[in-house]
Amino acid sequence: MKYLTQIKLLALDVDGVLTDGIIYYSPAGDAMKGFSARDGMGISLARMAGLRTALITGRRSPMVEQRAKDLHIDYVIQDAKDKLQALRQLCRDTGLTMEEVSYMGDDLNDVSLIRNVGFGAAPCDGCEEACRAAAFVSNFRGGYGALRELVEYILKNQGVWDDIVNHFLTGTAEFKQ
Repeated sequence: MKYLTQIKLLALDVDGVLTDGIIYYSPAGDAMKGFSARDGMGISLARMAGLRTALITGRRSPMVEQRAKDLHIDYVIQDAKDKLQALRQLCRDTGLTMEEVSYMGDDLNDVSLIRNVGFGAAPCDGCEEACRAAAFVSNFRGGYGALRELVEYILKNQGVWDDIVNHFLTGTAEFKQ
């Protein structure tokens, strides 16, 4: 799929994509979220292959900031009232086009992004509208490997997957693009 070779930025919703969408509250009112290690590895693999990464979420959370820091995510946009406008601004700021972006989202506020990027995606438990708009619907639910599957799909179509796998199988010090 030739159009996948142009993808340079992997942009993601958080709740329902990087998490299962459930927000837990402690008796003290603290919110907690769980993040998949497999999806985290997916982000690391994308970065290893030279893709930039971004989170775009309508909420603000210190857990998102920490996860982004742990995974060395390039851009974090929280409190995005209009996610499409936020992504367009990020593209202007970075010199990328919307066609160079793959975005994965799971709900109604993600549909406009899914439709307006070069490669839109959704987890299989995304809302019907998100899944219909997506060029790629993962076999996995949000927070349970959907992002990892998307990354593998993109990297295989960009022709770098086998080199990345060999890097891990041979124990070489660093991946060379």
